[in-house]
Amino acid sequence: MIIVQVGQNPVDASLLITFEDRASDSPVVDRVWRSHSDRGGPFQSMASPNWGMVVTRLRGETFLTVRGPETMASIAQCPAEGEWVGVQFKVGTCMPLLATATRRDRNDLQLPGLSGKTFALDGSAWEYPSFDNIDSFVKRLVGRGLIVTDPHVRAVLLDQRQGLSRRTEERRFRRVTGLTRVAIRQIERARSATLLLLQGRPATDVAYELGYVDQAHMTRSLARFVGQTPGQIHRGGASLSLLYNPEDR
Repeated sequence: MIIVQVGQNPVDASLLITFEDRASDSPVVDRVWRSHSDRGGPFQSMASPNWGMVVTRLRGETFLTVRGPETMASIAQCPAEGEWVGVQFKVGTCMPLLATATRRDRNDLQLPGLSGKTFALDGSAWEYPSFDNIDSFVKRLVGRGLIVTDPHVRAVLLDQRQGLSRRTEERRFRRVTGLTRVAIRQIERARSATLLLLQGRPATDVAYELGYVDQAHMTRSLARFVGQTPGQIHRGGASLSLLYNPEDR
């Protein structure tokens, strides 16, 4: 089954894959997660403004993949008997070596493996991290300057101007995040709506609370970014990718 983690209240969505997630003390990490599958099949991959790194263990092989943000919902295939450990990084962070914008919408990059226990990055061998030690792994990446936070992007997200022209500000924002500010807000609102709908909240209440023009406006947004209508979400439609409350730290 897939477990969509909502704070401390997991929601059973469908039989396919199990997710578990937790917060992190790292200032660059949004969420740490792991999952495993008993069988294969399709699931709904929701739009996400975050980029991440994922360790996959499948059919005796181990590899690490860098994934970019996703701008729309899509159908992904889950292989049977796989195990994954991943980290979602906060919007405004990036790896200067690997431009986030080029990884967008499933243009993933698999880093070269050196053995069943290590992979290559920036001319060094790194051990594949686990769910328990991935925070230390991220701390090493930050210490080496391989993951950085752009203060201008963080300021823009907080609606704080940094003395740049609007065009320069937007260009820098897109270079770091791979998305526009408007797109990030739309995606985050759709994900928040999904969380509330999974909790059984009426669609009309959710649309009003999150500032949609009306329920039809929310329905169109969810179809684009989540791949399901409010009714399908209420009924527990297709399996969804990892979903969590970003305020649950």
